[in-house]
Amino acid sequence: MPKLLLQSLALLMIFGCATSKKEKFDDYVFQTKKEKNAYIDSYNNALKLWNVPYVEENIKTNYGTAHIVIAGPKNGKKLVLLHGMDASSTMWYPNIKALTKEHQVYAIDFLMEPNKSTLTSNSLSKEEIVIWYNEIFNHYKLKDFDIVAASRGGWIATLLATQKNNSINKIVLLSPAQTFEFIDKVGKTSAALFLKLFPSEKKFGKTLKTFSTHPEKINSVYKRQFYLANKYAKSNTSMLKMLPFSDEDLKSITNPVFILIGDHDVINSEKSIERAQEFLVKSKTKIVKDAGHFLSIDQTKEINQDMISFLE
Repeated sequence: MPKLLLQSLALLMIFGCATSKKEKFDDYVFQTKKEKNAYIDSYNNALKLWNVPYVEENIKTNYGTAHIVIAGPKNGKKLVLLHGMDASSTMWYPNIKALTKEHQVYAIDFLMEPNKSTLTSNSLSKEEIVIWYNEIFNHYKLKDFDIVAASRGGWIATLLATQKNNSINKIVLLSPAQTFEFIDKVGKTSAALFLKLFPSEKKFGKTLKTFSTHPEKINSVYKRQFYLANKYAKSNTSMLKMLPFSDEDLKSITNPVFILIGDHDVINSEKSIERAQEFLVKSKTKIVKDAGHFLSIDQTKEINQDMISFLE
């Protein structure tokens, strides 16, 4: 089977498991209040793992309610966190203490998946995603701020950086998905398909082993939330538009960008590093040993040190 076709099938597996079933109440992600309440409870429990003072805020936008978790010194450099697919802002629990030493952090829940942001429109286009994040940046008057982004969040951060006159300073990309190349190991990512189609905690465990070299490090409280997110997520075909950026798009980014990729990542390969080095004007790259797609958990101490050093 041609590689491009395999890549397209993999995208459908991970991003395109859409549902046409009529929702039982007015919610983009969840079909019942029971589902939503169970997930929100798990989110609240996982957020306690941050173990630093934080506040949660909801702001109204043109496309729905944006949920933001804010932590760190008010006079610190501003830092936006963009999480991976279905991971929510709670995923930063291994990193938040290090990141909030010098930064005031704004962790934003992405609208179109399980978390505390709520979409009230149709699924967003690339252009609308940019508008939505800029609404949040403008609300908080964020200027000259940094971004740390993981997986799909990395793709979003790159999209934001391609926009002219953006207010972003430095960017850290942790194994960005579909940013520099198509999914590297198509066959291995099929575990995500079976999890979406037939959710079970056993299949979820196998999926974690695919994406992490040290799944035993994942806190059980967070693991529960992440499982429910994968169980209830209504991924949509608009995610098929999440394609690698062109050479010209990458060349247009003038921000300093630090790309970190695990040596066992199923999403990226050394090709991602090569494209970043070739087309980004100010790039720094690193392949992290004994790490998979979940860099921030697999090698927490090293990643924290690398991020802080780059942002300083």
